[in-house]
Amino acid sequence: MLYDNHNRPLRYLRLAVTERCNLRCHYCMPEEGLPWSKKDQILTYEEMLRLVEILANLGISKVRITGGEPFVRKDLLPFMSELKQIKGIDKLNITTNGTAPLSSIETMEQIGVNSVNLSLDSIDAERFAKVTRRDEFEKVWNYYKLLEQSTLNTKINAVVMENHNLGDILPMSALTVNDDVSIRFIEEMPFNGGSKGYTPIEWNFRRIINHIKTQYPNLNKLDDAKSSTSYNYQIPGAKGSIGVIPAYSRTICGTCDRIRLTPKGELMTCLYQNKGFSFRDFMRDGATDIDIKEKFLKLFGQRAKDGFESEKRKEETGSFQSMATIGG
Repeated sequence: MLYDNHNRPLRYLRLAVTERCNLRCHYCMPEEGLPWSKKDQILTYEEMLRLVEILANLGISKVRITGGEPFVRKDLLPFMSELKQIKGIDKLNITTNGTAPLSSIETMEQIGVNSVNLSLDSIDAERFAKVTRRDEFEKVWNYYKLLEQSTLNTKINAVVMENHNLGDILPMSALTVNDDVSIRFIEEMPFNGGSKGYTPIEWNFRRIINHIKTQYPNLNKLDDAKSSTSYNYQIPGAKGSIGVIPAYSRTICGTCDRIRLTPKGELMTCLYQNKGFSFRDFMRDGATDIDIKEKFLKLFGQRAKDGFESEKRKEETGSFQSMATIGG
């Protein structure tokens, strides 16, 4: 088992394969997009496989593919198949916006992907278009319906935004009554790539749950896994469940078992840190597997206690990064 300097086990890698995305969600990036990195600045699949194999030998057992939108990168599914074959990787998951071809779902089932998190901030076509700045709701909704019928464990991630999608909280919660899906409402975070200013949120996890209880007063609290990122609930008799992720409140940091590798190969041991160590440059400068292992262990031994401590350490930049560049 791999531990950090606060005696927290590290089991979970969020691996961002690209920073590019075909949507322009206003809470993530400006309408014109971001200054995308050049191809040679992004880790190759071979470099990613090397790093994941070293991490698996250290104790990482779960990998989630993120982006940007992972499916905008070519040959993603063959890469995922190779990841699944790495000894020690027991679970392989992915987060996607649902604009990929429907055939990708069957292929993921064949590969043995464990779960899919669908980023879907509204189930109203008009609100969806305003949030994403793209008219792709029908395609994404069809992707969800096919996911829900598949063998893949399905979750929906929805960022709660006061001026955009509060009207979706109750209808999305209602989806869990008949669909075997976990709806996870996420507190809005400041990682918007400079697309807008940021002020402390009003709709934190407590307010979201209290709002759901106005429609479902008998909402049941479920037991949360030790390193769960969400507080989980269920409407009595429902097939699915509801989770609330306190991403801004940061009340779950004490059991965090996650690390991130950005598309450029920077290790982020906390979402709220400003900059990570570049394993891309380290590898390309000739680091051996032993060198890489020792560097990982050193960095895991310097991990911030929580997101607040990490945020204090970071440099003042004037604006926040985008989740696309960090690894969503």
